[in-house]
Amino acid sequence: MEDKRNLILAIVLCLIILIGWGPLAQYMGWVQIPDPAEVARQQEAAQQQAQQDAAKAEARQAEAAKAAALPAFTPAEGRDLHIDSPLYEAVLYTGGGPLRSFRLKQFHTELSQDSPLVNMVDEYTAAVAPLGLVINGQPSWSTGLWSLESPSTAQELQTGQQTVVRLAGIVDNLRVERELTFSADTYLIKEKLRLANTGEQARSARVRYTVAADASNASGSQYDAMRIAWDLDGSLDEESSESTLRETGVQASGKIYWAGAMSTYFMAAILPGDPNGVSLKGLVQRSVYRAAVEEPEIFLNPGESRELSVSYWIGPKERNLLLGVSDELAKSIDLGMFSVIAKALIWLLSFFYAYVHNWGVAIILLTILIKAVFWPLTAKSYASMEKMKKLQPMMQTLREKYKDDKERMNKEVMALYKAYGVNPASGCVPILIQLPVFFGLYQALLTAIELRHAPFLTHLPFTDIAWLTDLSAKDPLYITPIIMGVTMFLQQKMSPPAADPTQQKIMMALPIVFTVLFLGFPSGLVLYWLVNNILSILQQWLMMRKTKTLRDAA
Repeated sequence: MEDKRNLILAIVLCLIILIGWGPLAQYMGWVQIPDPAEVARQQEAAQQQAQQDAAKAEARQAEAAKAAALPAFTPAEGRDLHIDSPLYEAVLYTGGGPLRSFRLKQFHTELSQDSPLVNMVDEYTAAVAPLGLVINGQPSWSTGLWSLESPSTAQELQTGQQTVVRLAGIVDNLRVERELTFSADTYLIKEKLRLANTGEQARSARVRYTVAADASNASGSQYDAMRIAWDLDGSLDEESSESTLRETGVQASGKIYWAGAMSTYFMAAILPGDPNGVSLKGLVQRSVYRAAVEEPEIFLNPGESRELSVSYWIGPKERNLLLGVSDELAKSIDLGMFSVIAKALIWLLSFFYAYVHNWGVAIILLTILIKAVFWPLTAKSYASMEKMKKLQPMMQTLREKYKDDKERMNKEVMALYKAYGVNPASGCVPILIQLPVFFGLYQALLTAIELRHAPFLTHLPFTDIAWLTDLSAKDPLYITPIIMGVTMFLQQKMSPPAADPTQQKIMMALPIVFTVLFLGFPSGLVLYWLVNNILSILQQWLMMRKTKTLRDAA
């Protein structure tokens, strides 16, 4: 009985504790009941965190799935893969993707069609692995393991066709996929590059693209020298000093649209997919000009991959083809400060060539057109010179009369000009107006690849002696610059002498100075100047004859 009573008491005490402890503890302040609103906020925050964690986990699973989806990698021994198109013959080494050769089918090293093709990647250039990648400082072609995914055989491209070379490799413990697209109708090579982190730790990666060109791609003259060039923020920069490039090299960073090694007529350049924040390094090793463009550093989580894009231009600097890629790449043809005029003149030159099929004749026709446009201005200049010529005896008298008083002599000369309505500067203004056209045409003729190996007169008339076989090279017999100097001398004799004796001596020396200067000029440019001088002499003679006729009639 006592035990039964104790059991009932224990049960009652337990119920009191279970039912009454909460209100009692709350009343006594032993525990606090949470605010329902605060509880709701905490639950919502916990739910959002759980959703974020789930999204991150899902993203990691997706990246891990991508990495797992990569084809099984089995290293293979590198070999040469040949790609033949109407524009070039390329040889790519499958062990990392550098070029072994890149011959331009439409350009020869010499005038003869039997001479070798221009090779943008000769044996010296191939030694530094152009188009090879450098990942985290590791050269992909010498430290990486690679296999060729496709194609397995040589490719022969017809007009309008393209082929994609896919390489898979491991460089610095990163999975690397290169997808290089070669096209039959352009010298532009496009690349998609994919990096994947298949490890268990986060990784960073720096990717550097490379191109190179041997100095033999330029003639070595002051008008065709090799250099490292780049477009920074839309402006062309270049370094042509071989000693500077050999000793210190060049560096640049920022918004670089393209960078590479180039001559006046050919270029090997890198075009980053995103020009922002990239850096450039350029240098000369032996005779090879090398350029490397580095992407900003990227970070890869375990299982994460990243795709980058880049393009390469390896070929001639043909303006229309370059414009088809970008306006910035077309700026690699430096047309100077009068580029707008130069572009118009190049168009006219091509227009004439389409009809006469001789660039020398096209230059002559363009010169005649320019002379016709400026004929009224030149006539005005000659008229002013004729007036000055009439005043020469009176001016000589004033100089002798006031030879000891320069200030008085100048006043009297100016009064003479005013009395006869002569403006001494009027003869110079037409010449100054024509200068932009001359400089524009100068740059156009100097940089036009159309004139490279373009003949005008292949032999000296009535002989078997080779003559103007290449309008981009100097006259081998120096005939055109000498005749040009003679025409300048005739112009000086037909013009009224300068008032100042010292100025007269300088003017008479100019034909000699210009002749020496033009001895090394490209013959196409000398041809323009020579034809322009002949037309000027003809116009001056006609003006003098007209003046004499009017004077005799009076």
